[in-house]
Amino acid sequence: MKPDDFIATIQRRIGVTAVGPSALCGQGKGVLKAAQKYMGSIDLSSICKMKSAEEYANWLDEHTNALLDKLPISDRLWGAARKALNLFMRDVLYNQYLNKRYKISRIEPWLEVPLDSTVAKGLKKFAGRGKLPPWPGLKRLTARVNQEFQNVAANYATQCRIARVHLDIYLWMENR
Repeated sequence: MKPDDFIATIQRRIGVTAVGPSALCGQGKGVLKAAQKYMGSIDLSSICKMKSAEEYANWLDEHTNALLDKLPISDRLWGAARKALNLFMRDVLYNQYLNKRYKISRIEPWLEVPLDSTVAKGLKKFAGRGKLPPWPGLKRLTARVNQEFQNVAANYATQCRIARVHLDIYLWMENR
C-alpha cells in the first residue's frame, strides 16, 4: 500500500462514517449511499490553495450542486446535499491525516455548521423569537434560509470563541 492509498482510504471511510443513516434519514432511496460515495471521491487538494472564505463558499456551492447531480432521485434536495458536505468537512477537519494533508485547519473558520432540526432549534433559541425563519426541514432547506442560519451560527460561535462548525456538537447535545 502506498501513502496516497492510505489517504484515499481514510477519505472514503470518513465519507461513510460522517454521513450516516440518521444524517439523511427520510431523504429518499439511495440518497445516503450516493452521498457517501461522492464524499469519498471529492478532490480535496484545491483546499490547500484557498485564500478566502469566499473561495471556500464557492467550492462548497460547486460541490453541493455536483452532489445533487449524483443523487438517484428527481427531487433537488439542496439541504440534504449541503448537510452531507458539511458533516464530511467537519470530520475531515477532525481527522489528523486528512487535516494535515489538505491543511483543513486553515479553513476551519470558514466551515459551516451542519444544519438539521436540532441545530436549528438551538440557533433559533440563541437568535431570539422571530429572528430566524421557521425551520423548513432538510428536504425544503434552501441556500437563502441556510445562509440566514449560518449567519446566526457565526455570531453565536464568535460569542462562544469557537468556529461555527463546532456548534453542531454543542447544539446537538443540548437539544436532542
